[in-house]
Amino acid sequence: MARRRRGRPIDGVLLLDKGEGVTSNRALQQVRRLFQAQKAGHTGTLDPMATGLLPICLGEATKFSSWLLDADKRYLADVRLGAVTDTGDREGAILKECAVPSLSDGDIESALSGFLGEIDQVPPMYSALKHQGRPLYEHARAGREIARAPRRVSIYDIALTSRYAQGFSLDVSVSKGTYIRTLAEDLGEWLGCGAHLEGLRRLRTGPFDDSNMLDIEALESMSDEQRLERLLPVDALISHLPALSTDDDGARRILQGQPIALETLELTEGSVARLYHDQSLLGVVTISGSGQCSPRRLINTADERR
Repeated sequence: MARRRRGRPIDGVLLLDKGEGVTSNRALQQVRRLFQAQKAGHTGTLDPMATGLLPICLGEATKFSSWLLDADKRYLADVRLGAVTDTGDREGAILKECAVPSLSDGDIESALSGFLGEIDQVPPMYSALKHQGRPLYEHARAGREIARAPRRVSIYDIALTSRYAQGFSLDVSVSKGTYIRTLAEDLGEWLGCGAHLEGLRRLRTGPFDDSNMLDIEALESMSDEQRLERLLPVDALISHLPALSTDDDGARRILQGQPIALETLELTEGSVARLYHDQSLLGVVTISGSGQCSPRRLINTADERR
């Protein structure tokens, strides 16, 4: 007899405002506990130092969280000039301190413009990227420096928003795989005084922005009904995909794992789409050249999971 999963079969997406000093996994478990959800996952970690938008997927939404891993992101970043750390952020040990030259806004903006567009960025040693099966940060903590190949990333927009005594703040929009810590270090090198990341707040990831975020304290103060009302539907994660619909027979067949014939219009072979029946999401399907759709990732109803 199969073990019954603990918790409730709750499906949806919560836009969490992660607090400073909290790991993404800890934040995930806090949300799961508050909703008493059977299953929960996130869409890509934020460093403990960072705050801001962390979409939490509950129940069937976890099946589609990978679609956000490749999403573009937007941050507010505080760059501290005059000090280089071993981790690239304020939590690391200071390796070098330099005098900060007198810099005008124009000097900083000129440096920023040099990073706009596609750039090659070397990932930091303190990262979760793997080398010989182990995260780079484990090698770094053991005192080993591993050669890392640069990776092509995109800086879509980067703007100076404010200045303070020892640094400045940026509003930056980037592609997946961009390390803001490395961007801060590279800016410091460009300006000739070294730098590290002093603060980071995520404002957007994919289709989600910070306008409807809730922090843990706000969630804890709500009733269960109020919390449930703040969940976004599962298909919010895949709203960028084209949508198709099918009839009763098509829904039955696709849920049994069989391909179905649909009018796919301009969709190309190999592309993916959302599939609905009576305005309810069935899942994601793959389009074949013969005009058929094959199931790729399907959802289960709450009744099927009881």
